[in-house]
Amino acid sequence: MHWIDITVFLAYMVGILGVGIYFMRSNSGDEDYFLAGRDMSYPHIGLSVVATDVGGGFSIGLGGLGFVIGLSGSWMLFTGLLGAWLSAVLLIPKVKNLSTEQRFFTMPQLFGYHFGPGAAITAGLISAIGYIGFTSSQMLAGAKLASASFPMIGLDTALLIMGGIIVIYTVMGGIKAVIYTDTFQWALLMIGLIFVGIPIAYYAVGGYSAIVETLPNSFLRLDSISVWQFFNWMITIIPIWFVGMTLYQRIYASRSEKEAQKAWYLAGLFEWPIMAFMGVFLGLLARVAADQGMFSGLGFADATGMDAEMGLPLLLTTVLPVGFMGLMMSAYFSAVMSTADSCLVAASGNVVTDIMRKGLKFRNNSISDIRLSQLVTLGIGILSLVIAMTFENVLEIMLWSYAFMVSGLLIPIIGALYGKVRSGKAAVAAMIGGGFVTVWLSVWPPVWIFDNLDPNFYGLSASLILFVGVSRFYK
Repeated sequence: MHWIDITVFLAYMVGILGVGIYFMRSNSGDEDYFLAGRDMSYPHIGLSVVATDVGGGFSIGLGGLGFVIGLSGSWMLFTGLLGAWLSAVLLIPKVKNLSTEQRFFTMPQLFGYHFGPGAAITAGLISAIGYIGFTSSQMLAGAKLASASFPMIGLDTALLIMGGIIVIYTVMGGIKAVIYTDTFQWALLMIGLIFVGIPIAYYAVGGYSAIVETLPNSFLRLDSISVWQFFNWMITIIPIWFVGMTLYQRIYASRSEKEAQKAWYLAGLFEWPIMAFMGVFLGLLARVAADQGMFSGLGFADATGMDAEMGLPLLLTTVLPVGFMGLMMSAYFSAVMSTADSCLVAASGNVVTDIMRKGLKFRNNSISDIRLSQLVTLGIGILSLVIAMTFENVLEIMLWSYAFMVSGLLIPIIGALYGKVRSGKAAVAAMIGGGFVTVWLSVWPPVWIFDNLDPNFYGLSASLILFVGVSRFYK
């Protein structure tokens, strides 16, 4: 990378850390650190929601899908639009005003309100574990970008650098810094993709005629995925809009119910079609470039044997001119940080509020609320970094984390908001049973399992059976 690109990129990183320092000084308590004073407008919330949900992990993951299957990979984020709009109608009216009245900080506090403290602690543990995994996926996405942009840096070294920046920035600023910078970071990514990344990459590979000549026809179709694949994406991604701690934090941080709903509608449109098609199209262009031999100087004669998720960063490294490379890398690192910092704050909120204070009754008058939150965030960030160093695939970590949270939390939250029976034992049984089944089938799948169905389907089924069954005995 040219020194001009490095200068642009470093200037961006310094600016981001400066935002963290500013908000570190302005945060006055837990409500500022975790919920931005409950006074955020819908444009900031909406862009922060889509930046958090799509972010760098899905950006790199979408590029990987485009590299492997083409435009049909865009359907993965169509489920994001469905999830956003469904939760705007079904979830926000049930949650927003109650959260303001009860001064909720986290999603598990809603479980505590309906099911009691045992359910709240269990939900806090599941949410924290899921978001630690999700944070790890974003760190890995950033490291893949960095190692492709700076070939002299290995993946592990890039992980340490990117993970360190993400952790330090988030520890200092909290959710207010996250939301305000998400707006700028998402705008930077959109401008970079629309006016820099896509036009230059399209021209570099030879335009439409080169795409048609190089790739199979299936890459340009929207029906190149199976019904089972789309169904598995639906049962994994749509429910996260009902159980995601990062999303509850933004509902709580909104000024009103209407502001929150408008933010969710805005986020859905940005997910699909805007980001969905841009992400997979860049991945598709990377596949064309690989098959044309454009990466031969980097050790890849063609697409055979390549990590699909490395195609997009290698494409940008190869085709972007001096100056634009630094801008585009800053845009993608923005997307990575938009998700990583939100997930880190979410996991920290679960540990501090739901586990330490509510569960363990932790109190220490010698340490302030802000300092405790920062220390916990630092510890979780280090743990996430260690986990990231054990995986190779960004999308795999993300979908595993999603599935674990969804299979444990979805059925009880629906029961809490729309059911008539309030059984804490049923909620705990459903959470533990659903999560356990999903993990078991993901790690040690038995021979009898139907391969076309994601393990999350079985986890949700187990959760539903346990919730209904136990509720009949313990009301």
